[in-house]
Amino acid sequence: MLRNTLAAAARRPLVLQRSATTLAAGFPKVSKRLPTKYGGVYTVTLIPGDGIGKEVTDSVKEIFEHVNAPIEWEQYDVSGMSNEGEALFNQAMESLKRNRVGLKGILFTPIEGHLSWNVAMRQQLDIYASVVLCKSLPGVPTRHQNVDFAIIRENTEGEYSGLEHQSFPGVVESLKVSTRHKSERIIRFAFDFALKNNRKKITCVHKANIMKLGDGLFLNTFRRVAEEYKSSGIVANDMIVDNTSMQLVAKPGQFDVMVMPNLYGAIVSNIGAALVGGPGVVPGCNVGREYALFEPGCRHVAEDIKGTNKANPAAMILSATMMLRHLGLDSTANSIASATFDVLNAKKVRTADMGGSATTSDFTAAVIQHL
Repeated sequence: MLRNTLAAAARRPLVLQRSATTLAAGFPKVSKRLPTKYGGVYTVTLIPGDGIGKEVTDSVKEIFEHVNAPIEWEQYDVSGMSNEGEALFNQAMESLKRNRVGLKGILFTPIEGHLSWNVAMRQQLDIYASVVLCKSLPGVPTRHQNVDFAIIRENTEGEYSGLEHQSFPGVVESLKVSTRHKSERIIRFAFDFALKNNRKKITCVHKANIMKLGDGLFLNTFRRVAEEYKSSGIVANDMIVDNTSMQLVAKPGQFDVMVMPNLYGAIVSNIGAALVGGPGVVPGCNVGREYALFEPGCRHVAEDIKGTNKANPAAMILSATMMLRHLGLDSTANSIASATFDVLNAKKVRTADMGGSATTSDFTAAVIQHL
């Protein structure tokens, strides 16, 4: 079951929102506008990010070098730890626009200070669809077995619109922006994903009982689009976000594909990661019409273990194999993904998050050994 979705052999083609976008083995491959390629080598923007970002992206770089992957990195060490560095962030954005594909760690967002650069990237590039795959992995012990669902999250509006102001001292107004266009775009993306990935059920996550206009718009759009896909056999239902959280930890097997606005996606992806082994094993991607940006599905910088060589690089490695499939390098992606799953399944090299004492370097070396 695992390798149908995440591992080497691509048995079923998947399609993300539009027909020009296909997936192999659960990973996106956007084919309409090819990324920058010179002399058979793809140029990819690399943003290691904060916290453990440099350590886990170094793991990817070491593995890619070992297999001689035809990737040339344009690296930008952007950091969200301070208000400085905006010029470097802008340079990284120009690189992403030029190369059309990137791999990144998570950038820290302070509670007080600049706005999230993670969100700014998604909005400026209009990489509106976040795809996170939560699946039980052999060799990774968890409370629930046979978990297998995809989280489709709208990436560019909702509570993350960044429109806040203080209308009076002590009174803050925060605007949640919901539009029919973007709601329908992400919902059709989810239905297309389910249809082409042979998934049978889509759950719309919302809070329309309270936010009757904003989430009501999202829910009503979902129901309207669901009618168009009824003949395909896909079952459509909806669930309030607080009940969704409870149902996920109680009976995760009832979920297949989930589609939701921005904030709910942030919450649900963290719950989903916990169900299958934590943020260290969940890959993800952000895609739009023109650009694709790959990053771990659970967005944590893990500042507390930065520089300790304790991080689990599996999520970043698997995200990087998603990127390789996007570039059409399926054979290389298959080899790296299979080796990563073999290491996890062998249970010999386990980082601290999996109850072991192996280092990031140990895990990387084990993947290379299995290659």
